[in-house]
Amino acid sequence: MSSLNPYVVTFNCGREPIDPSTFSTHLFSALANPTAPDILILCLQEIAPIAYSFLGGSYLVPYLSPFRHAVTIAAASLDDASYVNIITRNIGMTAIMVFVLRDQTAQVRWLETAGVGVGMYEMGNKGAAGVRMGYSIGDSTLELTFVSAHLAPMENKLQRRNEDWMNIVRGLVFTPVSPTAVRKNTAQRLPQESSNDTEPLLQASPGEDSIPPMSGLYTPTSQLIVAGDLNYRTSSAKPSPDAHVTWPQPSSDANAKQHYSRLLPSDQLKREMQAGRTCHGLQEAPVDFPPTYKYSDEARSAATSQQQDDSDADGKEWRWAKHRWPSWCDRVLYLDMPPWMKSMNPAARVEVQRYKALPLMATSDHRPVACSFSIPAAAIPEPSEEQEREAKTDVRLVPPCGLNVLWMEQREAARTKEVMVGIAAYLGLTWEGRGMLLAIVVGALGGWAAIRAFLQ
Repeated sequence: MSSLNPYVVTFNCGREPIDPSTFSTHLFSALANPTAPDILILCLQEIAPIAYSFLGGSYLVPYLSPFRHAVTIAAASLDDASYVNIITRNIGMTAIMVFVLRDQTAQVRWLETAGVGVGMYEMGNKGAAGVRMGYSIGDSTLELTFVSAHLAPMENKLQRRNEDWMNIVRGLVFTPVSPTAVRKNTAQRLPQESSNDTEPLLQASPGEDSIPPMSGLYTPTSQLIVAGDLNYRTSSAKPSPDAHVTWPQPSSDANAKQHYSRLLPSDQLKREMQAGRTCHGLQEAPVDFPPTYKYSDEARSAATSQQQDDSDADGKEWRWAKHRWPSWCDRVLYLDMPPWMKSMNPAARVEVQRYKALPLMATSDHRPVACSFSIPAAAIPEPSEEQEREAKTDVRLVPPCGLNVLWMEQREAARTKEVMVGIAAYLGLTWEGRGMLLAIVVGALGGWAAIRAFLQ
C-alpha cells in the first residue's frame, strides 16, 4: 500500500524570533531518508510576546516569517524541494503552520481550522490551534487533523494539565476556512450519557445541507496528530537545591546513573495516559532522546550553529536550569488506525519512521522535537453498524467528553479579552507602545497648555 509522509515539528519558541539559518540546518534531522515529506507541520508555542501574540495580524509577521524562510532553506537541500505554506492559524501564543510540497497543493481539497484558549479566562496564553484537511490521493481523499497544543506549566499543576486537555477536547471545534469548503465527514460522536443540548451544534439546520457539520478533535474518519509543549514533568514538586547533581548527562551507557532513561519512569505524561486521564487514545513512539526542558541561560548562550550538532554524544554537557526538573515537555502523539480499518487490512497502521529531539536553539530553553510518519494512503471509511458495535469503546466513536455548545460565544468573549490585554501589554511592555503612550501624554499636556494660554 502506498503511503503519505507527514513530518511534524513542535517547538516552544520562547517568545523570540528564530534564526532561520540555524533552524533550517536541523529542521529535517528526523527524516528516515533524504526525501522531502509530503506535508510539513510546525506546531509552535510562545511564538511571540503576549502583546504581539494577542493582537495578532501584522504583529506576528516578524515571528512567523523566519519559519517560512527556514523551511525554504531546508527544503532546498532535499533535491531542491519547495513548499507552500497553505495555512497558518494561531490562538494567542500557540500557532500551527502547515506546508505542502508545491507540486502537491492541488491535492488539498478542503481546509478547516479550530482554536481554543485554556489560559486565564480562556485566553490564548495557553491553548490549542488545529488544522483539518482533505488530501486527495488517487480516488481517495484522506482526512488529516493536526493540532498544536500548550498546556499549563509548573511541576505541581498536573491536574490543571489534565483539565486543559479536556477543555481542548470540549472546545476545539473545526469549521471550514471558507463558506464554500466541502467535505464529507461525521461530526464528533458523543458519549451516550451526553445531553441532547449538543445536538444543534452537531447537525446542520433544515435547508443548510450544503454546510458541513462542525466537528471536534476526534472523528471516525480522520487521522490525528497532536504535538506541542504539553508541559508534563518528571516530578510533582520543585527540585531541592542539590537535586541537579544527579540529573541526566550525555552517556552512551544506558546503565549509567545519569543516563536520561533513569528519569523516564517519572514521566507524568506516560503515567496519565496509561491511567486514561489525558490524551485519550493517543500513542507515542519510544522516547529515545534526553529531556527537552529546561535548559539554562548558559546553555542557550552556547547554542550556536557552529557548536550544535544532532548528536547527544559523550563528552558534551547538558546545562540544566536548577529550579526546574529536566522533563520531556515537548511531545508528538498520534492516533493509530481504527479497528474497522485494520479488520479490512491488518497491515494498515500509522508508522513512526523517526522521533527525536533537535539541538537546543539560542532563542529558547526548550529543544524542538520532530517526528516523521508514514500513513497508509487510503481514506478511513465510516464503520458499519456491526463494526461500530465491535469498536464501541474506540475514542473516535466515543470521545472522553462532548463538545461545548457555547464554544463560539466563549471564544469570542475570550478574544475580546485578548485584544484588551494585548493593547495594555503593547502600551506598557513594548518600546513602540511606550513611545506611543508618551506621545499621547505629551500631546495632551501640550494641548492643555495651549487651551490655558488661549483662555488667559
